[in-house]
Amino acid sequence: MNYWLMKSEPDAFGLDDLAARPEGTEPWDGVRNYQARNMMRDGMRAGDRILFYHSNCAVPGVVGIAEVASEAYPDSTAFDPEAKYFDPKSDPEKPRWYLVDVRYVRHLKRTISLAELKTHAEGALAGFPLVRNGNRLSVMPVTPEQWDFILGLESDADADVGP
Repeated sequence: MNYWLMKSEPDAFGLDDLAARPEGTEPWDGVRNYQARNMMRDGMRAGDRILFYHSNCAVPGVVGIAEVASEAYPDSTAFDPEAKYFDPKSDPEKPRWYLVDVRYVRHLKRTISLAELKTHAEGALAGFPLVRNGNRLSVMPVTPEQWDFILGLESDADADVGP
């Protein structure tokens, strides 16, 4: 099993939106970054676990857990001229963009804020892409050790839960 972090803006599509979908599952469409696409297409497998991260909000941070619910397949929004994520250079015969289906697992007991995660950037989360300055990828790998450490923070009563 692999572990991932996927970012979404809660005003556009948050963890509550995912939980409300039929069977708690939704295609993760609209990724238009080649590195993120490659991770979804080449690295993600059904059953992999995901840290669901809310970005561009008052308190950005990890808010829940989801799982990869399908193998990667072409993102049909790239072929639809009416779609928000239309890409005129994408061809159904040679798809440029892929997606995976994502399934809701649970909300965390509390948000584990980016500020809190950054306090561990020199220790347990050294090398974690999220805590590096300038990292804007919406999909990134998480090591099993990072996964365990981050989820271990969920019940940390002394944690800084502010922005």
